[in-house]
Amino acid sequence: MTQASRPTPLAPGSGPGRRGVVGGLFGLTAAALAAPVLTACGGGPKADPKTVTFGSNGADAAPKSAYAAVTKAFTRDSGLKVATNTVDHDTFQKSITSYLQGTPDDVFTWFAGYRMQYFAKKGLATPLDDVWEKLGDGFSDATRQLSRGEDGKYYFVPLYNYPWAVFYRKSLFAERGYEVPATWEEFIALAKRMRGDGLDPVASGYGGGDSWSVLGAFDYLNLRANGYDFHMALMRGETSWTDQRTTRVLDLWRELTPHYQKSGGGRSWQDAAQSLLDKKTGMAVIGLFLGQQVTDEKIRADLDFFAFPEIDPAHGQDAVEAPTDGFMLSRRPKNEDGAKKFLTYLGGAAAEEAYMKADPSNLAVNERASTASYNPLQRKSAELIARAKHISQFADRDSDPGFISTVVLPGLTEWLGHPDDGAATLKKIESQRSRFFTA
Repeated sequence: MTQASRPTPLAPGSGPGRRGVVGGLFGLTAAALAAPVLTACGGGPKADPKTVTFGSNGADAAPKSAYAAVTKAFTRDSGLKVATNTVDHDTFQKSITSYLQGTPDDVFTWFAGYRMQYFAKKGLATPLDDVWEKLGDGFSDATRQLSRGEDGKYYFVPLYNYPWAVFYRKSLFAERGYEVPATWEEFIALAKRMRGDGLDPVASGYGGGDSWSVLGAFDYLNLRANGYDFHMALMRGETSWTDQRTTRVLDLWRELTPHYQKSGGGRSWQDAAQSLLDKKTGMAVIGLFLGQQVTDEKIRADLDFFAFPEIDPAHGQDAVEAPTDGFMLSRRPKNEDGAKKFLTYLGGAAAEEAYMKADPSNLAVNERASTASYNPLQRKSAELIARAKHISQFADRDSDPGFISTVVLPGLTEWLGHPDDGAATLKKIESQRSRFFTA
């Protein structure tokens, strides 16, 4: 996400550049055809047994430097060279389907969960069960779940993730005597108290290309009220959007909307985040990438977060939104043996430690990786994810991005402008579901 640590903005060229994506991710759009094409590095029919080709979307300074450090270490340890083909994030995602159908690089960067499963199901990736046998037990059950295709085989090797939570300034809470809420009732009560104190309780910025930012609240409301299984069924088009459980999500959300910072539709997520840093708002439902806004280390030390509050005790706080990035193996790699050695290295603790030293905005996924260099927010984030029973990605990663960008987001942002009972909004979204999901 110009660091790779935020969810994917849902319009090309808008919002943070590193996660730009168009609605038709799984098919080329006119914009994609007009963009520079993602092609394989040294794409010819003959393989060099001493070289592994690597397609990377890490074009920004920090991830590019981090990948360079990782590939250098792999070459030193293995004797194999890595030919890296770096393409900017937007072009990579717009061209990914045609790239994988052609002669792609051996290994390529991608995302866990639904997006990985889509290409695995299409036969555009090679199973990695033998790689996972070598990786050992350094990953949680939730991370393993995100790395498997629908057929139960592994297709993905994770590198890093980061959580979404409710962030706040510790000094503000101490000055005003606020206590961290654990339940929805306590959360709403705290918001009302902040409002009474003349403070905007919840930062809000979803203007222009930042409409994706509202999905963090929607996802958590659904996960807490209805549980992980229902949330995933809804994201994957298996459940009706007019289901009474989805109606309840909007009912709950309507309780919170009076406490949002006004005019969120005319504000960027960065401006909303800054209002939290400036103590003009009390809380923000946002990802760990919030820290990228901080230039004063005293303010960084004053930042904290709490898990999104419990709504239904049956589900508690057992699910965490933690988008996970990593790698896949193309369907016909030219150097399969070398590529699998590279992937085995990429999934190991040493590679993750090398990456995090150059790009500390994320968290290592391998539980054996050292966290000695982590700042307090990173350490707490790692603990939050480690405790999770379920890990969701983010709505546009767990669902068809076209459905989210052209149907769900316009519906939800329009509703946020005038949060009524939501029935008409959900009916409109449901009417389009069959266009994107087939039995």
